[in-house]
Amino acid sequence: MSVAPDPAEIFDRAVAEGERRLDQSLLELVSTSFIAGFTIVFGMAALGIVEAAVEPEFDEVAPVAGALAFGTGVVFLVVGRAELFNENFFDPVAKAADESESWLVGPLVRLWTLTFAFNLVGGALLVALLSVEGALPSGTPHVLVTTAEEIVRREPSAEFVKAITGGALVSLLSFLLAAVNSVGSRIAMAYIVGVLLTLGPFDHVVVTILHVLFGVFLGANVGVGALVGTTAVVTAGNLVGGLGLVTLSHVAQVKGAREDD
Repeated sequence: MSVAPDPAEIFDRAVAEGERRLDQSLLELVSTSFIAGFTIVFGMAALGIVEAAVEPEFDEVAPVAGALAFGTGVVFLVVGRAELFNENFFDPVAKAADESESWLVGPLVRLWTLTFAFNLVGGALLVALLSVEGALPSGTPHVLVTTAEEIVRREPSAEFVKAITGGALVSLLSFLLAAVNSVGSRIAMAYIVGVLLTLGPFDHVVVTILHVLFGVFLGANVGVGALVGTTAVVTAGNLVGGLGLVTLSHVAQVKGAREDD
């Protein structure tokens, strides 16, 4: 029977993973970020397909069914060790905090900038392909269009709170992955977080932008200004929730415990 690691051991595992992520070559980082972008789109497509299939008979539970389907996209992402923006907050910051001479600002900015950009490039490519007429089952485009329009019509204050929660959830996933020892446990953690993220629905900026792009390609009434505004609000919320609420609090927990030793 395995024993759950304590916070200090989780932190040390995160430092090792953070070092790996920060040391990726340009080609590796671009490739894994691109892969993560199109991988998460499979979850969105699954959400639309399942929700469209369930909605005619069981309208009230259709969003729950869609959330259960979307969780598979996060499982693909985690098992494939792809690089998703926000999911790569905790481990690299743990490495930076463990450094005695530098906070590794340059490597962190490089990691997050390239991840964000190529998540969107990879995701947008698959979104464009799946938006070809007839590529998705009947009813799916309607669900995806409705989702996109609902996202951009939310009040900014509510969107910001949803983004804080979404950022916290995705960064918490990184912490939880460092706390488990088996592939099965990693799959379970990824799936649970994916479902919770969609049930809220709570916002992760890459997922949110790609959801809106899906809707735009399929005919949603979404202007450029609405997309830019939504992106800004969700990104800010993800930073507050992912870096502030989860990452820095866990780093402070371990630093405080080590100072007491």
